Amino acid sequence: MTNSLRLALLCALVSLPSGAHAQAALRLEGTCVKLVIATQDLSSSCSNVLTNAVSRNRTSFDFTTTDGQTLSFSGNGAQQEATEETDPLQPINVVTTGKDGGPILAIGACRFSTPEPGRTAITCEANAADGRPFAGTFVTAAKAATGAPSTAPTR
Repeated sequence: MTNSLRLALLCALVSLPSGAHAQAALRLEGTCVKLVIATQDLSSSCSNVLTNAVSRNRTSFDFTTTDGQTLSFSGNGAQQEATEETDPLQPINVVTTGKDGGPILAIGACRFSTPEPGRTAITCEANAADGRPFAGTFVTAAKAATGAPSTAPTR
């Protein structure tokens, strides 16, 4: 089976998020701590912006580098679950690399703490069938929404 046919079948089976079909996107500013695309550690050139997009039934966490490379972790948003620590966990079944790559079937997860004032970390890890690792860690300072009630305990 040719690579272009495999790609066409993958795209037909998996509805990948795209800018044209995005229903919601959240731009987070903070610090990219780690970015690994296969054998390349790109942590030093990782952008301080992370995009979390939701399109149809899929959610993605999109990392970028200062030279335009991208890594997107994508999974079925309906499968999101809570871990033992009650933090959300998003199973990942596709990673998409930009600039010189494309969608790759992979198994992994993105973990993130429930947004609340303070530091919030998003950590994604996945492995392709051939063992190539993909990882990204992003830390953002979550702030209460303007006009939101204070969550400080009262005495």
